[in-house]
Amino acid sequence: MTLAGIEEDTSKAIPLLRRMTVQRMAIFRALQVGDMLCAVPALRAIRAALPQAHITLVGLPWAEQFARRYRHYVDAFAAFPGHPAFPEQPVREAELETFYTTMRAQEFDLVLQMHGSGQVSNRIVTEFGAKAVAGSVVPGSHPADPGSFMEYPEEGAEPLRLLRLAEFIGAPSAGSHLEFPLTKEDERELEASGLAAGLVPREYICIHPGARLRDKCWPPQRFAEIADALVDEFGIKVVLTGSAKEADLTAQVAACMRHAAIDTASPLSIGAMAALMSRARLLVCNDTGVSHIAAGLCLPSVVVFSKADMQRWAPLDQDRHRCIWDPEGGRAELVLQHARVLMKI
Repeated sequence: MTLAGIEEDTSKAIPLLRRMTVQRMAIFRALQVGDMLCAVPALRAIRAALPQAHITLVGLPWAEQFARRYRHYVDAFAAFPGHPAFPEQPVREAELETFYTTMRAQEFDLVLQMHGSGQVSNRIVTEFGAKAVAGSVVPGSHPADPGSFMEYPEEGAEPLRLLRLAEFIGAPSAGSHLEFPLTKEDERELEASGLAAGLVPREYICIHPGARLRDKCWPPQRFAEIADALVDEFGIKVVLTGSAKEADLTAQVAACMRHAAIDTASPLSIGAMAALMSRARLLVCNDTGVSHIAAGLCLPSVVVFSKADMQRWAPLDQDRHRCIWDPEGGRAELVLQHARVLMKI
């Protein structure tokens, strides 16, 4: 091998952020609430590595509120119109040309693809016209610049997979913990709703029976059993949480309970619902976005899994957050055992 060749191979071992100056950066992750919350440790690491850079998050339209909440990590937001291979939203074809034109006009130094293995998403971010593109590739692929693309991890918790990508490009970890900062607007919305009136902090639990995909939901009667048992043993109040679209599920849980519950399913924002949960003593829920909110709030939780990869999506702190695999809905006693332990924290 020539000396020039040795020098070239050595340069590829130097992390990308040490090989270039990044003043303007875009991060692409067009996913739902839980998936976005799992990216917070990676966003924190990137901000620490690039404190002066202008960082734009490119995501689904709803994530504009996510970008505002994490404004200490993200400076701007751009709504992605969608792609036929992405199931999260229908493609808004009429907006695609304007979207890509706007992205190219930003003249990004770097675009980081943080949307999975890159089979589709790498082609999407290439169209942003940045000076450099980085991200993950399908294992066994041979990217043109192996110093900018790492093989997508096939195992491990989602926050750690994303944090590994941040470290790969040269952003050392600033902690793997999640965070969910509450705002004055969250508190004002909750107060205006009247849903928290009369609730004393740590004297109630939250039961969240819904999920974005209904086939992931534990049976309402199982949630009701857990709620009634905890009322009997701890004299605690029960608050049923959910979006307006999940009101039928919270109503079913309430109907199955022997004790009265406070049903708060309504058009509350994610932030206001998180403010309500933040004062609770425990959350019992499905594998869905609120489990990651609970992790960010350090709220003890029992999370029931039925379909998703539990190793990938379980909260990292498995002392405070207990995960139970129960696709058949027959392990209520085990869920209750874990809930009892967490009630004493």
